[in-house]
Amino acid sequence: MSILVDENTRLLVQGISGREGSFHTQRCLEYGTKVVAGVSPGKGGSKVLGVPVFNTVERATRETGANASIIFVPAAFAADAVLEAADAGISLVVCITEGIPTFDMIPLLYYLRHTNTRLIGPNCPGVISPGKCKAGLMAGDIHMPGGVGVVSRSGTLTYEVVAQLTALEVGQSTCVGIGGDPLLGSTFIDILNLFEQDTQTSAVVLIGEIGGTMEQEAAEFIQKNMSKPTIAFVAGSTAPPGRRMGHAGAIISGSSGKAQQKITALATAGVTIAESPAKVGITTKKVLEEKTKRLFI
Repeated sequence: MSILVDENTRLLVQGISGREGSFHTQRCLEYGTKVVAGVSPGKGGSKVLGVPVFNTVERATRETGANASIIFVPAAFAADAVLEAADAGISLVVCITEGIPTFDMIPLLYYLRHTNTRLIGPNCPGVISPGKCKAGLMAGDIHMPGGVGVVSRSGTLTYEVVAQLTALEVGQSTCVGIGGDPLLGSTFIDILNLFEQDTQTSAVVLIGEIGGTMEQEAAEFIQKNMSKPTIAFVAGSTAPPGRRMGHAGAIISGSSGKAQQKITALATAGVTIAESPAKVGITTKKVLEEKTKRLFI
């Protein structure tokens, strides 16, 4: 099994006619994703890469049965694009766009609470269920179907960890980049809960970073609710306070935002901590091997 996307996902691309939208649509199609529609206002009736283009999400959804959307819309219009998808009944929206103003995100997240739409992102690499569906920027060939769920705030570290896992023949159920902004549609807890419910996800890798308290909140959830082993790495141990490191959300504004506080909270919750990003793969494999040994004792 997998979470969020699978072979039944029918993907719609908002902003399909733009440079980034068309480039990544082609990559998704090559991976085997069912891209059934694109939306670019004023270009309805045309096609991009053989994909029909519509003026509105509502019409695209009605005519193609799209149930997920990926957004490559400029930051000034991205929040409205998410709202349009939600109003059309799209159940999953993956927002790749970075730089969305905070004042746009606050009312958007409040509105989404009253809908059945789940938002991944913004400022994220997307979601992939290996061998089934890719809705994002990640290179499909580094992934391998299997039982380890991956959830991360960092796109680059996600790719590094997945490449390690695949090299060790440790497959992944679904890999989710939740994004690096302070305000996100889905948190670690949201995704961990889905992995806990997925019967074929056997373990979870969590990749955190400095800033905010999301990792501490995840640690509390893991301690109380997770039955599956969790492995974690937290980036940013050497980052100086007050300086943003890559992501808008990766800034230390208090002691709770520091890497060591996050690591301590996760370790206390029973999470296995990888010492460096280069050791996440081998650490995960060892945890899985120990789990297998316990089953036969």
